[in-house]
Amino acid sequence: MRRPAARQFALVALAGALLSTGAAAPPSAAPPAAPAKVPVAVGYGGAVASVDADASAAGIAVLRSGGNAVDAAVATAAALGVTEPYSAGVGGGGYFVYYDAASRRVQTIDGRESAPASATSTLFQENGVPIPFAEGQTSGRGVGVPGTPATWKSALDAWGSRPLGQLLKPAEKLARDGFTVDATFRAQTELNQDRFKDFPDTAKLFLPGGALPVVGSTFKNPDLAATYAELGRKGTGALYRGPLAEDIVRAVRKPPVNPAATRNVRPGDLTTADLRAYETKRQAPTQVGYRGLDVYSMAPSSSGGTTVGEALNILEGTDLGALSEAQYLHRYIEASRISFADRGRWVGDPAAEQVPTRELLSQRYADTRACLITPDRALTSPLAPGDPRKPAPCATTGPAAPTTYEGENTTHLTVADRWGNVVSYTLTIESTGGSAITVPGRGFLLNNELTDFSFAPAAPGVPDPNLPGPGKRPRSSMSPTIVLQNGRPVLAVGSPGGATIITTVLQTLLGHLDRGMPLVDAIAAPRASQRNQSATELEPGLWNSPVRAQLEALGHVFKQNPEIGAATGVQRLADGRWLAAAETSRRGGGSAMVVHPHGKP
Repeated sequence: MRRPAARQFALVALAGALLSTGAAAPPSAAPPAAPAKVPVAVGYGGAVASVDADASAAGIAVLRSGGNAVDAAVATAAALGVTEPYSAGVGGGGYFVYYDAASRRVQTIDGRESAPASATSTLFQENGVPIPFAEGQTSGRGVGVPGTPATWKSALDAWGSRPLGQLLKPAEKLARDGFTVDATFRAQTELNQDRFKDFPDTAKLFLPGGALPVVGSTFKNPDLAATYAELGRKGTGALYRGPLAEDIVRAVRKPPVNPAATRNVRPGDLTTADLRAYETKRQAPTQVGYRGLDVYSMAPSSSGGTTVGEALNILEGTDLGALSEAQYLHRYIEASRISFADRGRWVGDPAAEQVPTRELLSQRYADTRACLITPDRALTSPLAPGDPRKPAPCATTGPAAPTTYEGENTTHLTVADRWGNVVSYTLTIESTGGSAITVPGRGFLLNNELTDFSFAPAAPGVPDPNLPGPGKRPRSSMSPTIVLQNGRPVLAVGSPGGATIITTVLQTLLGHLDRGMPLVDAIAAPRASQRNQSATELEPGLWNSPVRAQLEALGHVFKQNPEIGAATGVQRLADGRWLAAAETSRRGGGSAMVVHPHGKP
């Protein structure tokens, strides 16, 4: 929903005042109009791009008041927990990729949710048979230990310049005073209506009076405002020990279900000890060279960096810019298919599995996989993996396994500051609406992230590195990415979308770097997603295009997907300005903002 452009910076100014004074607005003050959604912005002083205008405005206010990119990323993420509660929040987790301008280094934080210490490989099985996905999704059993608050602490402790309590103030006020409901929020609520009504606390919050929220109305979440205020006073540790942690554990172990519900809501086995034991992981990013650039992303437990990186290496030897659209898409689809075949066989939580990350990202290995691609014939899925430890040209090893299902809802934000620091941050609660369990009195949904584990081995006889285990982190597809040239950032991008995150980020990079599309156009371009499955998914723009018939003539099989991903990005232009870019229409369009759109201060 677009808001009046004339009041574009109302919330930015108010949030800036809150950040500088730490004070709340008078209780009688009316909620300011949200900024308009604009998909591209160019200027100086830093940039923020997210799916939501209120959230982008919160980040811009931090930059405008002298905060850095890490500070702004935390403020933006907290605001997304208010306005995008079905995608992210303190009940979830994510991955934080940071470029430090002073050291010219890229560093990362793995803030992925983790399984209880009691989890086994049969977590989602009963009598040796996997339970239905929906019964794992809407349950306490699917809830992992949240990692988002700990990620904020780790990032601020390492690189931030502002205290958490100050950065949470705009989101706290947004939750207390409310935001304007748009068509996307209503549609996502409607999608979850049957689930939400079975949980009294969730229904009370998101289905007030038993009805869907009305587009244009004001949505308030005072319980979340109080939770943010508590975290601001006590620190994020309050979520991992004490009354808030006990409330989370109680909601997981005895889900607060409506007695009249017919749904079988299984309890989980999360304990307060599991929350106390949680830690984020600081680890090296993945890195590949591509067209003279250095592409950095997230290493396992995410599969994003290895899978995007392998696909780029496979495509390195082909001049994609010189190809017809059909041949370009053919090679992109095949590189995706191959890299997903390897992802399924080799990538899991490295704390529990042997993951050959370095070998998967070697150009030598990619060259042995690239020879599977021919210009006149499509490969067939599921394709068997290769063995990166023993590369052999065009060889496969063992039987093939299809890609297992991942929920497609998450959110992504990208931030840059005036000093040249950059953040690419993807965060989630897994499915749209997570587990559907709202922690009573706390105002946030719990994740269903453990359903990203394989419920059983993906295929008989194929080793599966993504089975549940004690304290294990489920494999993710989140791919927050930063691209450098000669040690300086030129581009950062990321997206939500479950396993389609990988293909969305890959296609956006190729569209911009190889096909010469402006970043906002590369983000807006119609998408294709091949994940080692029998059919490649196409958005309508490709489904209805003549190129589809050309690809079908090569043997490609397609099915339609109305919307794939919702990317955001920032780019450093040659003249020193920042460009922020977001979706033009997906999820109702995104929000790109810069600190000084009309020139240097």
